[in-house]
Amino acid sequence: MIRRLMLAATLVAFPFVASAQQVAFGSMQQDTSAPVEVTADQLSVSQSDGTATYSGDVVIVQGDMRLAAPQVLVVYSEQAGRIDRLEATGGVTLVSGEEAAEAERADYDIEGGTVTLSGDVLLTQGDNALTAQSMVVDLDTGMAEMSGRVRTVLQQEPAAQDQP
Repeated sequence: MIRRLMLAATLVAFPFVASAQQVAFGSMQQDTSAPVEVTADQLSVSQSDGTATYSGDVVIVQGDMRLAAPQVLVVYSEQAGRIDRLEATGGVTLVSGEEAAEAERADYDIEGGTVTLSGDVLLTQGDNALTAQSMVVDLDTGMAEMSGRVRTVLQQEPAAQDQP
């Protein structure tokens, strides 16, 4: 709570930041070893390069994290049955807890525990919104770093009126 208040105070004082900005993302840390569930309209598998392409209303769920996109490329690791990374394109929505992020693309490095969103990133945290060109989410810590002309809009609660 104190970290969020300090972040809010910093963002009010500096609403436009040209360099990187760290923010909390998601209500809890993500278990990157949890099962990954993928649903989609279509699936194409390539045995030659160890990939699978899901297309049409793709939804990926892992623990409390949900990712949705029109198309997702799944790259399998050399270990049988393990996913190395997911590459979502065509407009992506990433939801964790009560926070959501949108971008043109998302790359999820499962082993590394990071999700990199790029292209017109919009992060909403309640009524507050942050925009940037890219955002890297560390799923082990629940922290995100936004970069590329970061802009923040914080909704202020009305001041309490003194009652006579």
